[in-house]
Amino acid sequence: MNISVVIPLLNEEESLNELYDWIAKVMQSNRYSYEILFIDDGSTDTSWEVIEKLSEKDKNVKGIRFQKNYGKSQALNAGFLEVQGDVVITMDADLQDSPDEIPELYNLINTKGFDLISGWKKKRYDSKIRKNIPSKLFNAAARKTSGLKLHDFNCGLKAYKKQVVKSVDVRGEMHRYIPVLAKNAGFTKIDEKVVIHQARKYGVTKFGMERFINGFLDLITIWFISKFGKRPMHLFGLLGTIMFAIGFLFAFYLGIDKLFIHTEGRLITQRPEFYISLITMTIGTQFFLAGFLGEMILRTKNNEKRYTITSKINL
Repeated sequence: MNISVVIPLLNEEESLNELYDWIAKVMQSNRYSYEILFIDDGSTDTSWEVIEKLSEKDKNVKGIRFQKNYGKSQALNAGFLEVQGDVVITMDADLQDSPDEIPELYNLINTKGFDLISGWKKKRYDSKIRKNIPSKLFNAAARKTSGLKLHDFNCGLKAYKKQVVKSVDVRGEMHRYIPVLAKNAGFTKIDEKVVIHQARKYGVTKFGMERFINGFLDLITIWFISKFGKRPMHLFGLLGTIMFAIGFLFAFYLGIDKLFIHTEGRLITQRPEFYISLITMTIGTQFFLAGFLGEMILRTKNNEKRYTITSKINL
């Protein structure tokens, strides 16, 4: 199979038929073998009923339905587990991503040999205050932290080699950082392509300003995981040892000073150095314990169930 199109969605009943017609037209005109996988992330409208009707009309349409809203990352993870195409395209269901980009994205992966191509919505139709400016700040921080020179980490339109989506584990809110996850997994041929961004035609956006706050927090998380995810003791143990050593040296100095130098001076507990020593050793011990517990959790963790699927179509 040439292409798998993965589309996570939440309450997009108005756009699904139009999106399907557009994708099918592009696929058929280019003679691709394909599948369109819709992941209904707990919609409360008739989105699932629309997907069922589309699947009856076209066996290339497949569906996964979540019991409730678990988030875009979980939806993408469920889709990635099922895809069969050599090239995997992800896009949003709100018609702001253009299926006309698919042939060029496919060629960049299939012919040019890229592992991942990320869309760059260079010209946007979103609110400048609520989305564009925060997005620029967010992407600048992501570039600095990850080392990837991408302009739009959060663009839903991306193309992947099949091996990439089978190698990355998308969880939490990490869908923004799939290129970083791919890089950490050893896939280095990552680039971007300027894509068309269309004004929203139906409904309202499902994301607010909080996504940028969450995005920055996730950026810190993914930096830590990429550096120390498999060896937390290397960070916390080092910090703990340094802090404890500093505190111990202060305590040693105070003891020598009181016993041999200023024996008639003020009490140790009246000196600020005593409290610096005590707090520093306590913090150092806590850091060391955090690293030890991290190592224990890492070695005993199970693959917990992150979402519940209630229905599947053509899978």
